[in-house]
Amino acid sequence: MKQYRKKPVVIEATQWLGSAQSFDEILAMGPIKWKPGKMGTDTFFIKTLEGWHIASKGDWIIKGVKGEFYPCKPDIFEMTYEAVEK
Repeated sequence: MKQYRKKPVVIEATQWLGSAQSFDEILAMGPIKWKPGKMGTDTFFIKTLEGWHIASKGDWIIKGVKGEFYPCKPDIFEMTYEAVEK
């Protein structure tokens, strides 16, 4: 079986911390389609290319290379991405 390495791609992302400020940072990334989660929880739904996905407090919200948005669990984000120095 052949092996493949993921191409290095720079993405935009911000972590959902359950606050109005972190949600404003998510909205500032671009036109994201979202709807509220269950009342009393720190969740909301994001429209992705595959349909609606739940974003929980602590998840990273990623803007992909084609402008799409999707949530990513913190452990997966840490294994997959590193900060870019400007």
